[in-house]
Amino acid sequence: MTFEHIDQKKKRLNEKRPLPVNTVKSLRENMLIEWTYNSNAIEGNTLSISETKVVLEGITIGGKSMKEHLEVINHKDAIVYLEELVKKDVDLSEWDVKNIHRLVLKTIDENNAGAYRTENVIISGAKHRPPQHLFVKEKMENLIVQYNVKWQGLHPIERAALLHGEFIKIHPFVDGNGRTARLLLNFELMKAGFPPVIIKKDIRSEYYDSLDLAHTTGDYGNFFKLVTKSTEESLDLWLSVVG
Repeated sequence: MTFEHIDQKKKRLNEKRPLPVNTVKSLRENMLIEWTYNSNAIEGNTLSISETKVVLEGITIGGKSMKEHLEVINHKDAIVYLEELVKKDVDLSEWDVKNIHRLVLKTIDENNAGAYRTENVIISGAKHRPPQHLFVKEKMENLIVQYNVKWQGLHPIERAALLHGEFIKIHPFVDGNGRTARLLLNFELMKAGFPPVIIKKDIRSEYYDSLDLAHTTGDYGNFFKLVTKSTEESLDLWLSVVG
C-alpha cells in the first residue's frame, strides 16, 4: 500500500501547527467521548454516546450497570496514560502494555487487570485460535521486539495496524484485549503525529472479519485499508476544524 494521500493530509495539518489552544481542547474532548463510546460499544457496552458523555462528566446513569460506568471511566484514564507515554516518546514495553490493560480493567476485575492469562481461551465468532497460555509471555516479548526493532522501517499506519493485529492474535489477557489493542493502535499513530483514530462500532463486523483474515492467512491488506480509512477520517475532521 502507498500512503502518499494520507501523508499529504498530515503535512497540511502540521503546517497549521501550533493549533489554537481552544480548538485542540474541543477536539480532544470530542475524541475522548467518541473513542470511549465506540471502543466500549464494540465490546457490548450499552451506554449511548450521550450517556457516555454524561458519565465522563461524573454523573451516574439510572438503569445501567456499575461495570458499564467503570468501563467508561477506566477507558478515559487509559487514554490519559497513553497521552503521557506519547509525550515522553518512550519505546513501548510489556510493562506499558500491562499498565494500559490494568487501567482498562481497574475495579472491574482486579485479579486479571494487568496480568497475562493463565488459561486457554477462544475468540467467539473467529476461526483463529489464540496460543495456549503457556506461550503468551514469550509471544508478547517477541511482539515488543518486532514493534520496536523489526517494524521500524514501516509506515506508522502499518506499524500501528500490525501492533494491534498481532496483539489481538496473541490475546494475552482474559478480558479487555480489544480495548487495549485499540489503545495500542493509537499509541503508534499519535507518536507519529497523527490524530487519534476511532474504530466505529458501525464497522464492527468488517473490523472483526479483517482481523480474522489476517490471523488465519497472514494477509493484513483489508485491515491496513480499514485503519487507513479511519486515519483519514480523523485527519479530515481535524483539518475541517482548524480551517
